Amino acid sequence: MKYRIPLALLTSLTAAGLTACGIIPTPAPPTEPPSPSASATTPPSPSGSPSPSASGQDERPALAETRSTLTPDLKVEVVGLNRIKGEHLVAQLRLSNTGTGKHIPWTGEMGDNTRPLGEIRWASGIGVLDARARTWILPYQPAGSPCLCSDRRRDGLDYFIDAGQSITLYAVLPAPSGDPATTTVVTPVGPPMPDVPISDEPPVTPAGMNVPDPDAEPVTTITRRIVTPSQSLDKSEETADDGEDLRVSLSSDVLFAVNKATLTGRARTILARTAKLVDSSPGPTVRVEGHADSSGTDAINDPLSRRRAQAVRAALSPLVTRQGVTFQAKGYGSRSPLYSNDTEEGKRRNRRVTVTFAKPRPAEPEPATASPAETPDETGLTGTAAADGQPISMAVNGLRRLPGGLGLLTYTVTNEGDSEAWFNELHHAKDWMSFKYQAATNVTLTDEAAGRQYLPGRLQVPTDDGGVDSYCACTSVSGVRLATEKFAPGQSKQFWNLFELPADASARTVKIAGFKELQVPVR
Repeated sequence: MKYRIPLALLTSLTAAGLTACGIIPTPAPPTEPPSPSASATTPPSPSGSPSPSASGQDERPALAETRSTLTPDLKVEVVGLNRIKGEHLVAQLRLSNTGTGKHIPWTGEMGDNTRPLGEIRWASGIGVLDARARTWILPYQPAGSPCLCSDRRRDGLDYFIDAGQSITLYAVLPAPSGDPATTTVVTPVGPPMPDVPISDEPPVTPAGMNVPDPDAEPVTTITRRIVTPSQSLDKSEETADDGEDLRVSLSSDVLFAVNKATLTGRARTILARTAKLVDSSPGPTVRVEGHADSSGTDAINDPLSRRRAQAVRAALSPLVTRQGVTFQAKGYGSRSPLYSNDTEEGKRRNRRVTVTFAKPRPAEPEPATASPAETPDETGLTGTAAADGQPISMAVNGLRRLPGGLGLLTYTVTNEGDSEAWFNELHHAKDWMSFKYQAATNVTLTDEAAGRQYLPGRLQVPTDDGGVDSYCACTSVSGVRLATEKFAPGQSKQFWNLFELPADASARTVKIAGFKELQVPVR
């Protein structure tokens, strides 16, 4: 059944050749002629009034822009970001084909690949990053429709964007928490765009764009919890931070002898570090859970994991000095693996005792605000690697601090050769058919002073059977984006990863795939 979204009152803006539509009627822009000195690069007014266009194209100044990693000729610009009723956000993005030869299909690139898309015709991947809440926010979902966003059929959009042409898409989604003045806009196609200003004025949209009212009927909020993992350099423990809880997984191989539940001498040092974290937590409850790999049987793994959890609880509780803390212990055997048991490394990491408690809340500095037109300076090449006999170079563009203890790493990979090349070392996937999870995961940040290594963040997606799927918060190189790692001679593509970035970090050692390490300052 075809779904039709009720539309709010439309207000014609004939003077600018545009139409304001959607949630709140939009006042028309001034009718007096523009100043002779005005240009397309002039910053937009607070109301987001567009520039007149004789060609019929949306020529509003961009608030921020990025490029598609898969198709570098596809430029994505934010041309409107309006908070409505204090709780909704209308995002407008202009997609332009900056090439000269071929047309570009946009629908396959703009869809959200963390949920079923149905027929690929939607702009369901447009969203914002609520960094303080550790949440990736996507468009609302009404009944019978993938999202409250541009639909190629319903909105009369072409499947392709011809060379030199552009289209404008919209998405309606929840506003980020705390009424921030700016936010980070995210899409499936390229690096996120930080510090995009949010207007509280009604949105102004191009002629023919009908933005639906999110309050007109029931809609489902679509969000993805962001989890940022890190591990000690000696691999004795690893943590996962989702913004609410901190999960500390202690290696059973370090805590216990094989098939034993008696703590080793080294375990005391590790538990002392964990106790300090619990002391700085605001939560009253600490959960201690024992886990095993897939070796052995439930008859062996279940009681062993339970005894190990009880041993850690008994040793950890007297080390915690904060009053009023309650400890719970439970064993799960091999039923809750964090990693695949197909490899010895995966089994090692699944043999663990996990201690979970409310995340400590240290003070953090506010991120520096950059001009919307500003782009990070390259810090120089980090090294070279060969792909199919062709030289591949990589340059780090920047490591940028975001709110909520997050950091955004952007880097550019270039084919320096004179023939086509592939560079597919950005992921660890051994099976090229692993469409769902294949992404630029082979990237780490290391803090030698703190003795920690930070891994790319993960987007947690609930499944129909009550489980959770994890998607990398980084450049996708799977599904319709399989050609992301293919480079024409001289072609450059920009990649990105989201990491944990503690408040005291001023520099990090970045390791990307097969390239040499580089010290990168945090800005």
